[in-house]
Amino acid sequence: MTSILEPARSDGSPSPGGRATGGGPTRHLRVAVIGSGFSGLGMAVRLLQKGIDDFLVFERAYEVGGTWRDNSYPGAACDVMSHLYSFSFAQNPGWKSTFGKQAELYEYLRDVADRFGVRPYIRFGHELLAARWDETARRWHVSTSQGDYTAQVLVSGTGYLSEPAVPAIAGLEDFEGTVFHSSRWNHGHDLAGRNVAVIGTGASAIQFVPKIQPEVGRLDLYQRTPAWIGPKNDKPTSALQSKLLHNVPGYQRFRRNFNMWGREVLAFVMKRPKVAGKMQKMASDHLAKSVADEELRAKLTPDYVMACKRLLFSNTWYPAIQQPNVDLVTDGIDHVRAKSIVSRDGTEREVDTIILGTGFKATDRPVAGRITGREGRLLRDVWREGGMAAHRGTTVAGFPNLFLLLGPNTTLGHSSQVVMIEAQIGYVIDALGHMDKRGLASVEVRAEAQQRWNEQLQGRLEGTVWNAGNCKSWYLDEHGRNPSIWPTYTWRFRRATRRFDLGEYQLATTVNAGRPALDHA
Repeated sequence: MTSILEPARSDGSPSPGGRATGGGPTRHLRVAVIGSGFSGLGMAVRLLQKGIDDFLVFERAYEVGGTWRDNSYPGAACDVMSHLYSFSFAQNPGWKSTFGKQAELYEYLRDVADRFGVRPYIRFGHELLAARWDETARRWHVSTSQGDYTAQVLVSGTGYLSEPAVPAIAGLEDFEGTVFHSSRWNHGHDLAGRNVAVIGTGASAIQFVPKIQPEVGRLDLYQRTPAWIGPKNDKPTSALQSKLLHNVPGYQRFRRNFNMWGREVLAFVMKRPKVAGKMQKMASDHLAKSVADEELRAKLTPDYVMACKRLLFSNTWYPAIQQPNVDLVTDGIDHVRAKSIVSRDGTEREVDTIILGTGFKATDRPVAGRITGREGRLLRDVWREGGMAAHRGTTVAGFPNLFLLLGPNTTLGHSSQVVMIEAQIGYVIDALGHMDKRGLASVEVRAEAQQRWNEQLQGRLEGTVWNAGNCKSWYLDEHGRNPSIWPTYTWRFRRATRRFDLGEYQLATTVNAGRPALDHA
């Protein structure tokens, strides 16, 4: 069986293994940033704009882009309007259609890196191996696959859709054919005429299945839970719109803000399962119009309230899965054999390629197993004991000078993640400003402030469609708690992160040869 999760370089070769260590002194940084997707690039741009150039961005791959670099599967695209799914400070009047495609978004992020002069500050091929807080020196010791550094502040921009989730299926490791995850698409594997099994029918599968269906010999779709799918109103940018975007000052900003505020209506709907249930008619009508066969339509009809799981959009999914070479399997997988998959009803289907459309480790973030805070405690262990949580989605008690972009409870079910990222970046920048002004060595959120924030947040989640919509989604952890979703309007989060409140933090200065002195003021 071929490797499932081998990250690829932009030239197709694997990421570096092992660790290179130099003989020179360890370089100290003001800020170390992990990852170069939307979060990491946005952080880097804002640091430079604030005159802070003593930082580096560590990227394990060999190009920027994060999710939009890795998810290069056929048909990959965004379901948020391009004007909103882009930085407010780096607008692009050249979007080709309503919703950006993977290649276009990838190119946009590379352009941002070039346009704002970020590339000299990026260290490619530098995978984070470990980050350890030094309580005496008040700094982070950062170990990467290409050497060690220290930093006063550590910013994690790894997000929550970066590590593929591989299901525990008996016999999968013994399969003799080709297996790969959708986010590690094997472009060198020719699918023409092959018997292909796709496991999972979520956001990625509904995009790549219509693209590969015409070329494969047979396609078996293993569906665990059907999704509510609405029509996707994707239109090419007209000549008039292109002219307005390029030539009318403020027009693109107006379009972006109009879409952002319009999407806030969805937050109101999703907070109320009964209201969401009424809006469900859009998706159910789309299904009824697209699938005439009653038996198939029944298999594709969810038994939960719309948006309890991520609401999907596609005009091509339903037509593709009704083609003669496609079989929708809903009996579940019992085990995998060398050249076949056996479902729970005993049916054996020969297959030579397995594609995993099984999502990501959204509530079990691998980066948490590499960050060690005060008293030698791993962030992963802290979260396993008390649940994945942070203060304002950004800072964690016991981890001074650590800032998480797209941390716990910053996932949106109704709008653009870029809105949340920009709000958090502003919060970090304000924190750095306060540290400079007061000569602070470290800031650490008080446990009581974090607890108060999360009690209020979890209270807002009660009764929402994400918690009470009768489904099991990747938003929820193994205990049924929701550490993922921001349950209300984005303007509330932007207001909550508009300024860094020193009163919520334990502050420290460094005096007397590096011994920390607490400042409770």
